[in-house]
Amino acid sequence: MTNPEFTRFPDHSMRTLTAEKVRYDLAESVGPDLQLADVFKHSEMAQLAALSLEYRSAEGNQELRSLIAQQHDVHADDVVTTVGGMHAIYLCSTVLCNNNDHVLVQQPSFPLTQSALASNNADVEYLPCRFEDKYRIDVEYLASRLRPQTSLVCLATPQNPSGVAISHDDITKILDVMQHNCPNAFLLLDETYRQASYADSSQSGSLASLSDRIISCASLSKCHGTPGLRIGWAITRHEPLRRQLIHGKFQTIICCSGLDEAVALKVLQLSKTLFVDRGRHLLNGRQLVAAWVQKHADQISWVPPDAGALCCVRLDCAQSDTKKLSHFYKELQQQSVRVAPGSWFGDAPEVFRLGFGLLPMPELAQGLEAISHALKNLR
Repeated sequence: MTNPEFTRFPDHSMRTLTAEKVRYDLAESVGPDLQLADVFKHSEMAQLAALSLEYRSAEGNQELRSLIAQQHDVHADDVVTTVGGMHAIYLCSTVLCNNNDHVLVQQPSFPLTQSALASNNADVEYLPCRFEDKYRIDVEYLASRLRPQTSLVCLATPQNPSGVAISHDDITKILDVMQHNCPNAFLLLDETYRQASYADSSQSGSLASLSDRIISCASLSKCHGTPGLRIGWAITRHEPLRRQLIHGKFQTIICCSGLDEAVALKVLQLSKTLFVDRGRHLLNGRQLVAAWVQKHADQISWVPPDAGALCCVRLDCAQSDTKKLSHFYKELQQQSVRVAPGSWFGDAPEVFRLGFGLLPMPELAQGLEAISHALKNLR
């Protein structure tokens, strides 16, 4: 074949998040990044330097899995460490989503999750979660879309890009209707933002132990400030599925980096202390965004998030006006401000994801002021 066109992994404009730097990055959904010095004391660095860079087990570091298990009310043997949460989702989709399998996934959602589910030629159907409905899951509609061939229902709680959580009652209802309509299917819950709570609220508990038909995926990237570690996990109490995930991991990457797992273990050991400052930072950012939205209530609206350093904002003043929307995003680009357009996630074009956790508060205020300037020019 001459000049073949490869399409299995299509390009996505979201790649600019890691490829291009801007002055005010309000598209990111992470909190402040940790440095190695924030995790290890000077006296502990020698232990890290002595770490053997050998192959590790496909299951993952036992001590690390035990600590993850404690935070999810499961057993260490239920946990498989992965190269970030996205690797966990990819393994699940490879095992569970083959030709003609029916998959339900909420939309908007993380675009790489959509790509992973579609990469195995499964029949992917989207569950609409709309801004006007505050991104709540319609359980009755979900139940109506289930089929005997449904192999996976994929949801995130809190969701990306909205930060809206799915209630425990709704998850229980979803499990019940799945048991009736597609008893062999699994419910994949992306809990990546679960621990990114605000200083005035407590963390919600993991749903991993609720059923052996639940798979919980998460990572250290969003809540802990260590996206560069590339450590995540999949949790399942279903033994045959867990073995498949281990086999899949071994046959793709063999194992996680022992260095990454050692640092991840230390981060998790410090997580309670880390979450105090990070929760306060996220609360301050959320309050700043709330005041900013109120200031421009005649032009924009938002859905307040339940957790995470992210929320969805809608340009009410530019709905169905492609010329205004194009001008708005172009002006932000000129001011070196980046937000995450709704098109990345399958959302409406007048909606964008706003991240309020990465920048220090003074810089967040400056970035919001730059958006205010763009809004003024839309009048």
